[in-house]
Amino acid sequence: MNVELAKTAGFCFGVKRAVETVYEQARCHKGRKIYTYGPIIHNEEVIKDLQKQGVEVIRSEEELEGLDDGVVVIRSHGVARHIYDLIEKKNITCVDATCPFVKKIHRIVDEESKKGSHIVIIGNSSHPEVEGIRGWSKERVSVIQSAEEAEHFRMEEEGRKVCVVAQTTFNYKKFKELVEILDKKGYDIIVLNTICNATKERQEEARRIAGRVEAMVVIGDSRSSNTQKLFEICKNECLNTYYIQTLDDLDVNQLRSVETVGITAGASTPNIIIEEVQNYVRINF
Repeated sequence: MNVELAKTAGFCFGVKRAVETVYEQARCHKGRKIYTYGPIIHNEEVIKDLQKQGVEVIRSEEELEGLDDGVVVIRSHGVARHIYDLIEKKNITCVDATCPFVKKIHRIVDEESKKGSHIVIIGNSSHPEVEGIRGWSKERVSVIQSAEEAEHFRMEEEGRKVCVVAQTTFNYKKFKELVEILDKKGYDIIVLNTICNATKERQEEARRIAGRVEAMVVIGDSRSSNTQKLFEICKNECLNTYYIQTLDDLDVNQLRSVETVGITAGASTPNIIIEEVQNYVRINF
């Protein structure tokens, strides 16, 4: 069997930086509680390992309110402005591991919002990155994920500018389609493609590989937005596309009748899991 592993599979810069930051804090602050505001990344294997190092996950603003001491690490997805204010108010040590590309979006939204622009975020409204981005807009902010939502978008106050940004891991092709719909409405619109290059390259490589193999394996946590988008892209190119979190999820029977297999992985998938899957497929088929 010919196995093709995507060169872009696995941790992106922002995720790698965030995970390393938490491990460093755990090493440097022995005896002091280390918390992450939300899971540092969407990967259960990494979260379990960090728990062994004594790192706890704060899952709500209410839990943050209940802290009196410790170190709080802001995850790569970033948070709303008021979360920083709350941490400062409680005089808790804050270590910011927000991805620099997400930070850039925060600055854009903050500046454009102050100018009075209506902010449009193209992304998943329930994703923590998008929730954080929303928290940097003073008011007049909309989240659009589908063509239907784009068609129904209307500004409450005419005459304002519309500033469009994107969740960093959004599907690039879909982003362009939604922008085209918004552009036809005739608003004074500024579009800032804030999808990170690593995401675009990962998606394009996955699409190419899926288009030339008989089966495609996409590795990533079930809650990972960027992995879900990779799966959608690959499924459109290759009917036999399988979404797994670890090697244990791989159904070997699905690969027995194929000669070419492609493998890619989301930005929050550790290399050790990717290597386990790749080696198993190479050795056993």
